[in-house]
Parts: sequence; structure tokens; C-alpha cells
Amino acid sequence: MTSLPSPRQILADQELDLAIEGMTCASCVARVEKALSKVPGVSRASVNLATERATILAPAGAVSTAALEEAVRGIGYDAHAIAATDAPDDMSEKRDAEAAALARSLAIAAALTLPIFIVEMGSHLIPALHHWVMMTLGPWNNYLQFALTTLVLFGPGLRFFRKGLPALARLAPDMNALVAIGAGAAYLYSTVATFLPGWLPDGTGYVYFEAAAVIVTLVLFGRMLEARAKGRTGAAIRKLVKLRPKTARLLRDGQPVEVELDAVKVGDILLVRPGDQIPVDGIVSDGSSFVDEAMITGEPVPVEKSVGAAVVGGTINKTGSFSFRAEKVGADTLLAQIIRMVESAQGAKLPIQALVDKVTQWFVPAVMAAALVTFLVWLIFGPEPALS
Repeated sequence: MTSLPSPRQILADQELDLAIEGMTCASCVARVEKALSKVPGVSRASVNLATERATILAPAGAVSTAALEEAVRGIGYDAHAIAATDAPDDMSEKRDAEAAALARSLAIAAALTLPIFIVEMGSHLIPALHHWVMMTLGPWNNYLQFALTTLVLFGPGLRFFRKGLPALARLAPDMNALVAIGAGAAYLYSTVATFLPGWLPDGTGYVYFEAAAVIVTLVLFGRMLEARAKGRTGAAIRKLVKLRPKTARLLRDGQPVEVELDAVKVGDILLVRPGDQIPVDGIVSDGSSFVDEAMITGEPVPVEKSVGAAVVGGTINKTGSFSFRAEKVGADTLLAQIIRMVESAQGAKLPIQALVDKVTQWFVPAVMAAALVTFLVWLIFGPEPALS
């Protein structure tokens, strides 16, 4: 009598992968994990900031990809499913483009911020420079700083306001919100001090344009380094993907026909000529040759292959020609499994990282709470006029 599968076997968890776009800090990671965990049927959700990837465990068929994507979009991020056979080329191109865009924004922000920083901070360090600024620029000093800072904040720095203010409105502040509040407060106060000094008590009409500009420039610098680091995480996978040929020679009625690799099916007979990469895993059915399997075994000496021998997709045929029967194609090939293992290793978290994520998700709220407490303490105990 055949035994029925247990409920645990029927409801065995399956792994779903999502690419997450728009995350900038550990607070984002914690927020996305929390949103995914709330989707009915999800057993566990893990998000990695470096790889911008979420791994979700759920019983087979219990959760739809659309529900997961909707949950992520509901908190202000974008998500799309990653198929097992997807190559990382598109993601790599996006990361390279992101790093290049951040580098351009950083160059513009730095060029505009440097004069402000030199004039403002240099005046405090070098009395002669302070004297020159006061005698030459006079009130135009503030106007020029206002113009340059405006270009920084509403040019390269506009991304922080576009993402940070909506996050603040959702009562889920992230690092973008912190930058927007910090730079925005310094900018607004300095603008009032420049154009409406009568609104402020005597002796308080100072400008802090350099603080607003430097905050944006430094955070852009960090984002650029982060984007480049993300690009390097996929370098190993890209090298593995390049080992996989794009086409194969399929034998039809004894004649070789070049087809796309995705068109190869299990049982097809394929022809391999000298210098070709073997397209998929299979068993030699006719002919013999020597195959370079260094990518799999590390052995530099080519291995002889004759009828009945196994060949691995991605390895290189050296001398003779042979034909073989495809045994594993697509995501089932050894090369595809290696790629998945590398992706899984890159996306995995150390136990200590989970603790770090839990701590750092409170960083932004803690900074904002500290600022609020400082304001209230000064308002109550500070010298008059405390509010201004």
C-alpha cells in the first residue's frame, strides 16, 4: 500500500526571489522585510542591501509574486521577480548606469560646494581671507552662497527630497528623509537670514549654506561608493555567465543547424567542433576529442572524451569534433547551478548582520527624536529668546 505524503511534504516551502529597487540604508532593508513578512503565507523574508535582492520562503503556491511586489510598492520601493534562468547582465547594466549617474551628480555638487566651503570655512581659519571676503564681496557673499546652494540642493540633491519627503509623510523616515530635513533646515534658515534678516533677533542672522551643500555632497559621495561596491558584487557572476555560449549546433536530419541556446531540449543531438564551447550538459554519442574542463575542475590538462563520456556546458572543446545528446539544459546545467550558488552566497546574511539591521533600523528615528528633545530642552531651559 502506497503511503500518502505528510502535510509537511505537501506544504514544503519554496524559495522566491525579488529584485528590490530604491533601498538606501538598513532602515529600508528592515522596512521591506517587515512588509514582505506581513504578506499572508510568507514563512520568512530576508533582504540584502548589497545585492538589492529579497529571498522569500513560503509554502508552494501559497503566495503570488504579484502580492509580494504590491507589498513592496506599498511602502515606496519597486520590486520585480527574478527567474531562475535570468542572467544578471541587465541588473549589472542598471548598477553601472546608477554609479555613473551618481558620479556625475557628485562632480556637479562638489564643483558648486567647494567655493562655498572655501569662502565660509576658510574665513574662520584665515583672517586675511575673511577680510578680503568682507571688503570685496560684502552682502553679495550670502547671495552667491544662496545661488550655489540652491543649485546643489535642487540639482544633484533633489533625489533626497523626492524620496525623503514622501517617506516622512508615510511616517517611515529613512536616510533620504534625514538628509532632506538636515539640509533643508539649514537652507531655509540661511535663506531667511539672507533675504529677511528682520524676522530674526539681533545677532542670530547667520547663514549655514555650506552645511546644507556639504551634507548633500558627502552623502552623494557615499552613495557613489555604495553603487560601485554593488556593481562589484556581481562581477563573479558576470564572469560565470560569459562562460555560457549563446547558440548551439543542433543536428537535424544529419545536418547542423545553429539555434539559440534556449531552443535546445533534453534528448537533442548537438555537434561540437574544435574551439567550440559545449552548450549544455550531455553524453557523447559519436566521435571523440579532448575537452578543457579547467573551469569546473581546475585541471589544466584537457580530458579525453569518447562515446559514453559526460560533458559539461561551458567547457571548451580542443581538438576533434563530436556529437552528444543533451541531458540537462537551462537552469538544470551544472554551470547554471554554480551561478545560483554564487548568487545565494552573495545574498546570504551573517547572523551578526541580522542584529545590525535591527539596530540600525532605529538610527533615523533616533536621530530625529534626539533633535526634537534638544529643541524642547532648549525651548524650556534656554536663555531668552529661546524659540528664535
